[in-house]
Amino acid sequence: MLPNALNPKSSAFASRRAARRAFSLLEIIVAIAIIGLLAGLAINNLTGTFDDASKGIAKTFVTSSLKLPLTTYRLHMGDYPSTADGLNALGSAPQGKADRWRGPYIEGKMPEDPWGRQYQYRYPGQHNKDRPDIWSVGKDGQDGTADDIGNWSSEEPAAK
Repeated sequence: MLPNALNPKSSAFASRRAARRAFSLLEIIVAIAIIGLLAGLAINNLTGTFDDASKGIAKTFVTSSLKLPLTTYRLHMGDYPSTADGLNALGSAPQGKADRWRGPYIEGKMPEDPWGRQYQYRYPGQHNKDRPDIWSVGKDGQDGTADDIGNWSSEEPAAK
């Protein structure tokens, strides 16, 4: 007969075999730390990706998406909407101009920027001489800061 330590039917042999197959507490802690580190890196990289995507969406909207509705409005009405009428003039007729207005030039409610704020509009523009200025105040929500995203050259500093 085999000694208990070598006998596959003994409880001592079974517990030693189970101990070899199980993970130690140290191995579990190391695995959790590695998973936490990888998750932290992934979240950090995704946050940067989302910020870049938000900036790209705002830039596309102010430079391209509003170009056709504003041009069509200008052709019908003779000029761009005034600063007072703003971008809302693309969705509903400005007061006193309903006879020439053939909109809506944009369907539904005017979209908000990626940070949930209204796009800003000024005509005549301070940055663009022959067309309106359209911009998002950016992530910080403050007008005239470095993160403003407008339909003018990005090299030009933002002005109020």
